[in-house]
Amino acid sequence: MPMTMSEKILARAAGRPAVKPGEFVWARVDQTNAGAGELRVLDELGVKRLAAPNTVWATSDHYAPATDEHYANQDNVLRKYVRQYEIANFFEYGRHGIAHQLYGEHGAMLPGMLSAMSDSHSTSGGVFNCFATPIGSETVFVLATGLLWLQVPETIRIELIGTLPPLCYGKDVVLSILKQIGSEVGIYRAFEFGGLGLHSLTIASRWTLSNMGIELGAKAAICEYDEALGAYLAQRAKRSYEPVSPDPGCHYVRRHTLDLDRLEPMVACPHDPTNVRTAAEVEGLNIKVSQVFLGSCTNGRLEDLEIAAQILSGRQVHPDVRMIVSPASQAVWREAGSKGLLQTLAEAGALVSHSTCGPCFGGHLGVLGAGDVCMSSSNRNFRGRMGSAEATVYLGSAATVAATALAGRIIDPRSVIQEG
Repeated sequence: MPMTMSEKILARAAGRPAVKPGEFVWARVDQTNAGAGELRVLDELGVKRLAAPNTVWATSDHYAPATDEHYANQDNVLRKYVRQYEIANFFEYGRHGIAHQLYGEHGAMLPGMLSAMSDSHSTSGGVFNCFATPIGSETVFVLATGLLWLQVPETIRIELIGTLPPLCYGKDVVLSILKQIGSEVGIYRAFEFGGLGLHSLTIASRWTLSNMGIELGAKAAICEYDEALGAYLAQRAKRSYEPVSPDPGCHYVRRHTLDLDRLEPMVACPHDPTNVRTAAEVEGLNIKVSQVFLGSCTNGRLEDLEIAAQILSGRQVHPDVRMIVSPASQAVWREAGSKGLLQTLAEAGALVSHSTCGPCFGGHLGVLGAGDVCMSSSNRNFRGRMGSAEATVYLGSAATVAATALAGRIIDPRSVIQEG
C-alpha cells in the first residue's frame, strides 16, 4: 500500500513491509542521545551495557560550560558514564555544540533513519530526511534495549512552491506556517515538507523548518531528499543510507500549500510562537527592545551569522541594546571566525560568546530581567522562557534580529536595507 515518508521509515524500523496510522509498533532506533540523568538511571537499575553504544551521542549544551557547582558535578557524572558505557560519540567542551546542530554536522542522523532523543527540539533531525522524534525520559529504555514503542502518526503534507524573496529565510517560512495552522493541528502527527519550494531553500533554512516542527505539535518534521542534501552529507555520512520519498497516492490527513514568492519577514509576538504578524506590522507598533539574541539550535548556524554580519557591517548596535551572539556549535564558531564574521559582529558592538543553549531557555548568559524586551532568533517565546515572567520575547530571523539591533526597536529588515 502507498506510504508517506514517516510510514516508510517506521515500517523499516519495525521490520514490517508496511504500517498505517494508528498502529502501534516496536521499532529499532538508529540514533539516540545520552545525558547524565539517563545514564545514572541505567546504572542504578543495574544495566551493565548499552544495547548499541555506537548509535549513542553525548555532549553538554544547555549549561555550557557549567554555570555552578551543581552543573559541574553533572558534567563529571556524564564523563564518568561515557567511559563506563563506552560511548564513542562524545563531544567535550571546545568540540561541543548544541546537540541538534552538532550531531547533524557529524552525520549522526541520515536519510531513512529513526532518530529518537530526549530533547523536545529533536525534530530538527528531520532536515536529513529521517524520522527524528523527541521522547523525553523514554530515552532510558532506548539506551537499554535499542527499541522504541510508538504509534504510527498521521501525516500532514506541507507543499512549498516558489522561491523566497530577499531578506526572507526558513524562519519566516515556519512562522508563516504557524500563523496559518497553529500548534494544535499537528499534535502527534508527522509533518512532511516538500515541493520545488523546499528544494530552493538552503539546508540551513530547511533545518529551521524541522527544528520548529515541535512548535507545530509535530511528532516528526521530515524534509524531502534532494541533491543539495546529498552534497551536504557527502563529507559527513560515515555509513551508507537510503533516502525516502512519499509513494504516489499515499494518504495525508491534511495538505497545505505555501507560496514562498508571496512571503515577507515575519515576527512571532508574545507569548506564543503562533502569535505571528508581519515584521512591517510590528515595526508600526514602535516596540523598543533592550536585548537581541542571535543563536540557538534554530538560527545559530553559519548562514545566520553571515546574514547578521552583512547587515551590521560598518554599523553600530543601538546604544540602548545588548546584542548577544552564540554560534550553534564550536565548528560554526571556528568557521565564522575564519571568515571574519565574529570580528564584524564584535566591531558592531555585539557580545560574541561560545556555543551554548543558555540564552535560549533562560539558563544563563543573557537571562532577561523584569521589563526586558528581547528580539530573538530562537524557537519559543513563552512567558518566562528566557528569564523573568515580566519580560517579553519576540521571534524572528537573523536578518530581523540584526536590523532590530541597529534600530533599537523591532523593524522589518527591508527597512534597513532600503535606508542603507
